[in-house]
Parts: sequence; C-alpha cells; structure tokens
Amino acid sequence: MLTKARPPKAARGRTKAVRHFLDLDQFEPATLRRIVDMAHAMKRAGRRVPKEYRPKNIDDAILVMIFEKPSTRTRLSFDIAMRQLGGQPIALNHSDLQTGRGEPVSDTAKVLSRYADAIMLRSNSHATLLEYATHATIPVVNGLTDFSHPCQIVADIVTFEESKGPIKGRKISWVGDGNNVAVSWMHAAVKFGFTLNLACPPQLNPEKSVMDWVRREGGDVTLTDDADAAVKGSDCVVTDTWVSMGQTDAPRRKQLLGPYAVDDALMKRAAKDAVFMHCLPAYRGHEVSASVIDGPQSVVFDEAENRLHAQKAILAWCLGV
Repeated sequence: MLTKARPPKAARGRTKAVRHFLDLDQFEPATLRRIVDMAHAMKRAGRRVPKEYRPKNIDDAILVMIFEKPSTRTRLSFDIAMRQLGGQPIALNHSDLQTGRGEPVSDTAKVLSRYADAIMLRSNSHATLLEYATHATIPVVNGLTDFSHPCQIVADIVTFEESKGPIKGRKISWVGDGNNVAVSWMHAAVKFGFTLNLACPPQLNPEKSVMDWVRREGGDVTLTDDADAAVKGSDCVVTDTWVSMGQTDAPRRKQLLGPYAVDDALMKRAAKDAVFMHCLPAYRGHEVSASVIDGPQSVVFDEAENRLHAQKAILAWCLGV
C-alpha cells in the first residue's frame, strides 16, 4: 500500500503568516517592545533560555545564514543564538550558493524553505533581502543590507536601557554618515518614542524617503549638519565607521566626515552621564577618538554582547514565541 510522504518539518504548519524580521518600520510598537523585553530576559537568564521564550520544536530547527559580506558580530551572534535556543545554524557565503552563478534568488528561497526553518541574510542589496522574503515560506531576518540594520538597533536599545532606563522620551544623537544604521535608528525613534538628532554632512544625509516617512508618522527626528547642536544635552551619542565594506570613495568620505569625529570635546556637549555607542568595527583616530571609545562613557562592548541576546529574541519571535 502506498502512503503519502510526510513533508519536511520546514514545509509544514504554514497556515499562519510567516514572521519575517526585515525593517523596524513594518512593526507595531508593542511587538518591538516585546522583542526588546525578551532580549533583556534572555540576557538575565544567561545561556539557558527561559522556557516561555523557547520556540516549540526548536530541537531540530535549522537556521541558514547567508553572508554576502564578511562578518564578526552578526555571524557569531546568530550562530550562538540559534545554538542556545536549541537549534542548529548553517553558514553559507555567497560563493557557496548557485545564486552566484545566476540561479534566481526566488528559486533559492523556495529550496531553502524546504530544508530549513529560518533564513538570516547579510546582503549587499536590500532588494535581495526583499526577494528572499517574497518567495520564502519560512522567516527571513535582515542581518544587514545597504539600506538598514534593524538587528543592531534592537541590541542598541537593550544596551541603552541597561545603562539609562527606558528609552522612551530620551534623546539620542547620531553623528556621521546617514547610513543603514542611521536609517534603522530613525525607524526606532518613531516606534519607541524617543528624540533623535542626526548630524550628517549634507552629501551623506539619509535617504529623503526615510525622512518623509518619519514626518508622516510624527516622529521627533531632526536632521542637521551641526554636530555640536545635535549632541547638546543628549543621553547617548552614536557613530559608525566612515567607510563601510564595498565603498570605494574613501578619500572623499573621510574629508566630508572629518568634522564629525566624536572626541572628548563633542562628548562634553552631551549630558554628563551620556553613553557612547558604536556598532563596531571602530577606527580610533577617525570617526571616534581612543579616549572616547575606551573611556568610561563607552558601552560599545556591552553593545556587542547584546547582539547575542537581541538575536535570540528576534529568532524566538520569528519562530513563533
């Protein structure tokens, strides 16, 4: 007697909407608040994930991690997060996939959906991320694109709240390139209800569409080219590297961003108990002075650690918690 083969676990139970984690602007504030609170709880619990935050059927769950760009914190934090939740990660570089030889992303997304339970993508292009999400029937997580970096901001909010208490109503200052991390800070300002001042050279402002979205949503976000004004009275000063992977105009960028270096004089413009954040890797003597990043106001290594706890919370939410 013939019997129907049972579909692989990753292909079953698709009646509910797939929980992608793509960009913060797509979420209700309560959902993001819950993810951040889960990350706090994950950290308090250490390596042992609280029972209420452990996804069902996690023991044989697989996370496929795709890296089109090199990575330290994203790769390790997602790998260890999946292991601590109870599942297993598999890491692939772009050259490991047939997409590098012309296979459509749509086909790859459909195949991975038959093998695995979630996909984390660190991509050169946001369009690639969206294509994976369109065709995958399992959760897709934005591990970084050229447009945004939402997982980083979850970790940053956890870090801020450890040091300063609830972020709602507080003042954050971004100094430097209006890049992908800045975009996700703009999304977060709206969703978590804090003030965000961005100081960027006009040639490197965030995309106008993001600022337009902030205005439509009533967000308290100010864009200026004056770093001193942006940082004044801030509870937290954030910056990032001046030249990201793949950018080829380093001399021009360094010239534009020179006046936006975070040094002791700029930090003194912030509140006396302000903290300094940087998602790393950092280049001392360029975007930040050694005295700031290695000084008492810096929380950059707490921030790096909290990537692990943020990833656990994000994966747990994607997998149904």
